Amino acid sequence: MTTPELPASGRPPRGAAFAPFRHRNFTLIWSAALISNVGTWMETVAVGDLIAHRTGRAAWTALVAAAGFLPMGLLGPIGGAVADRLDRRRLVVTMTALQMLCAGALTLLSLSGKASPGAVTAVVFLAGCVAGLGFPAYSAMLPDLVPPADLLAAVSLSQAQWNLGRVVGPALAGLAIAFGSYTTAFAVNTVSFAAMLVALQALRLRPHPPSTDDASLWTRIRVGAKAAWDEPGVRSAILMISVVALTASPFIALIPAMARVRFDGDSSLTSRFVTAQGIGAVAGALLLPVIAGRLGRFRALMLSFVLLPAALVLYGVSPTPALATAALVAVGATYMFVFSGIGTVVQLRAPAELRARVLSFYFLALGVLYPVGAGLQGPIADHVGLGEVTALSGVALLSAVILLRLLRPIRIAALGDPTPSVAADAAVA
Repeated sequence: MTTPELPASGRPPRGAAFAPFRHRNFTLIWSAALISNVGTWMETVAVGDLIAHRTGRAAWTALVAAAGFLPMGLLGPIGGAVADRLDRRRLVVTMTALQMLCAGALTLLSLSGKASPGAVTAVVFLAGCVAGLGFPAYSAMLPDLVPPADLLAAVSLSQAQWNLGRVVGPALAGLAIAFGSYTTAFAVNTVSFAAMLVALQALRLRPHPPSTDDASLWTRIRVGAKAAWDEPGVRSAILMISVVALTASPFIALIPAMARVRFDGDSSLTSRFVTAQGIGAVAGALLLPVIAGRLGRFRALMLSFVLLPAALVLYGVSPTPALATAALVAVGATYMFVFSGIGTVVQLRAPAELRARVLSFYFLALGVLYPVGAGLQGPIADHVGLGEVTALSGVALLSAVILLRLLRPIRIAALGDPTPSVAADAAVA
């Protein structure tokens, strides 16, 4: 398939951002993923609020968040290597069905009154394992849904879909909990997976020839790890996302505790906080290209490393729920700046034929160190205070960036745009 040429002006045609919706396969998966993602965010908010309500401890809230996220990072490289060998659609169907079973188990636990913190954490951990094995296959399917000319727009729309789910899901979770129960939120998530199963079965995909890669699973993983280490920009991106995961990212896991423990709120406040973060993330996704267009991608990333700590400090010191909600919009936007900016470095620098495996190690760093950071900050917050720990996490992030800029400037410089030769190498499949 040839890539359509751009008009003589060099600009993409009007409406190019929404061009992927012209393709039936993409529209099916995008719509189903949005429904499923809304259900997932309903469950995420309900689980966090349930744990915070029953335990009254930030440590438990951080633990359940870590239980869902940690296995996604640890099993990602395995999932990526497996996805290169097996039929991706069948693999995603299997993993989606297993996720539905996990959501159903939470529904039954809540319905029977046996949703203890330990039991809920165990189910969340199992669901995280399933997601970690299936997500690389799901991500790798995207180029099969649209032609090459529409791939960039498809990636952007997929990110928008995730953030829309983050806005809608928590709001619906608040309604489900207020007018129904935690069981209602879990049941809606269980049913939401059916949309993805139907869409996957309805796809019309060209058959792929069986893989000829006879290397062992561990050999393919090692090849991906070496490629990630050998590319300076990728190595710096992994270093920076590790710093962010340890310092800034735990605010996400601690949102339910901030609502319940610090502000003595209820499920509606948890929902409001998570929704505010999602609104900020959507706004950040729309603003980032404008800022990068004016300043350049590297300068925009450096500015983001200042704005995110400032927003975290503002959120941490906010004396009222209203001010904390407003601050969370800023945190969501600036976190999106940093997360997207660092992730773009990997996309630009990773060799095309190894991109999935290289990206899996980037998400491995995030998936492992975010739960570690949350697990550390939660217990400390129980003794020091959630607001103080959140504000200090912003100070820690800014301090780490300044130290790296002074002591290892080459690491920061590697986050800049690749040279033309590097970019060409990364674009060759």
